[in-house]
Amino acid sequence: MKKILVAMMAVFLLFLLAACDDPATENGVTKISYEDAVKEVGAYYDSIRPQTLSARLDTDFDFTTTVALADLATFPITTRANADVIVEIAASTELSDERAPDDWVNIVASAFNRRRFTLPDGRTVGVNIRKIVSGETVTYMLDGGYRPDAYIPSHAAWGEILNSRGLKSHNIVDRLVGNTAGILMKRSVYDAYVAKHGDVSVGGVMEAALNHELVFAVTNPYTSSTGLNMLAQMLYALDPNNPLSENAIRKLVAYQQVAPVAAYSTSVMRESAKKGIVDAMAMEAQAYVLNKELSDYVYTPVGFRHDHPVIVFDYVDADKEAALKMFVDFCLEPEQQALATQKGFNLYDEYVGQDDNLSGGDYASAQSVWKKNKNGGRPVVAVFVADVSGSMNGRRLQSLQQSLLNTIQYIDSDNYVGLVSYDNSVYINLPIRKFDNQQRAYFSGAVKELQANGQTATYSATAVGLKMLLDAKAQVADAQLMLFVLTDGETNHGYSYKQVAPMVAALGVPVYTIAYETNSTDELKRLSSLNEAACINATVEVIVNELRGLFNISL
Repeated sequence: MKKILVAMMAVFLLFLLAACDDPATENGVTKISYEDAVKEVGAYYDSIRPQTLSARLDTDFDFTTTVALADLATFPITTRANADVIVEIAASTELSDERAPDDWVNIVASAFNRRRFTLPDGRTVGVNIRKIVSGETVTYMLDGGYRPDAYIPSHAAWGEILNSRGLKSHNIVDRLVGNTAGILMKRSVYDAYVAKHGDVSVGGVMEAALNHELVFAVTNPYTSSTGLNMLAQMLYALDPNNPLSENAIRKLVAYQQVAPVAAYSTSVMRESAKKGIVDAMAMEAQAYVLNKELSDYVYTPVGFRHDHPVIVFDYVDADKEAALKMFVDFCLEPEQQALATQKGFNLYDEYVGQDDNLSGGDYASAQSVWKKNKNGGRPVVAVFVADVSGSMNGRRLQSLQQSLLNTIQYIDSDNYVGLVSYDNSVYINLPIRKFDNQQRAYFSGAVKELQANGQTATYSATAVGLKMLLDAKAQVADAQLMLFVLTDGETNHGYSYKQVAPMVAALGVPVYTIAYETNSTDELKRLSSLNEAACINATVEVIVNELRGLFNISL
């Protein structure tokens, strides 16, 4: 019996090795041609026989735009003080995470709080640290009424945006810990670039990308400090005298036609680089030096510096400002700065930084220019595929509905949108049409009528969404296709990942997957990674923020 089992195991291992080396597969997915994928999608669609529902116009649809935000508590207080005077500091995540190595300000704040510093009248002082992405602090202050006492963004541009919108402030210190943004290139790509273009610069990289010599990836300038820095430098490189001129914008649109969609996160961008999809990417020095996977890349600092200024707002009283100054002095002590260096900061101190000729208001305008033109003038055709199986019943379905309704405003009216839902069966709730005000009202009505019941046929619904996209592509010239799958669990009905993945890969359609409170995300991650999209796993409390960020880079 033992010999039989050993023989069976040997055969099984040989089968696995053969599958891995099979030229007809890639990452375990069968490779088929685009033409065959189109035929298969059509055959699957005919087999599934989706039911088209009558869409109802939402006559109560509110056309006003109000930013929907998750509760501030979704950005946690990672260090908490017990003192008479407490200063709340919104700190960027490379400083304020609960885990090493991005926990420097938490370690220092905890040490400061233990020392029990006092004001002249004897009252003790302390600091609370809230972990929040630099760009999200700006969003929550401008649109959510958040009022921290102090703000430590990655760079000064965020504070300038707030100042331009009336939230006046001044710096306690211009540099708390040093950092830079930069461009990473594979060594071979770097050597070829330098031989042709000389020193690495944002303008030079854009020129190389336009010549199809490399692919350069950046992150979302609405949330990412590096993304905002790169956007500013791109516009400046295109027109140094007036970065927001029509000439600069026209050139930016031309560049965006060859550029990849902005990465949802640095980790997604890094995965694309590992697969050879991108040759160059923007990243902070601290993240680069601590990531051993990037040891074969060459880093060149560009743009303005990321020196983490400490900003105090003018509405803060004198006692809190005095407490904040004590904390800053403590942070600047040699022992604390040595720790920062160990955490990857205070490198490239010789790099001065580059001007971009933009004001706080200009940065906000640059973000708007980027969002309007991020797809290079190409219309996006998107289908939302919503899980309405029984496990979605209750707050998950309510969250899905609310988050979709809240994020309608982030979808440009020049794009095309449709809606599919699924349980055991697949339903076309809304055929694809241009997302004008009427389609928005129909979309709102369709989302509000979603009801949960039955099993989970995710991949059958994905195939239906693909067919709708292909049909729309024949009608919309130069369309960029996208699919968004919103679900809370594993497929237990209909077609499987193995059957549908080859079609997704061959068609090149990015499938963004949004998982609601589930640990079963392995297949969803694989589905999204087929064409370099993002897989978001979030609680219902934060999903509205995640979708807002996702739609800002894609729709």
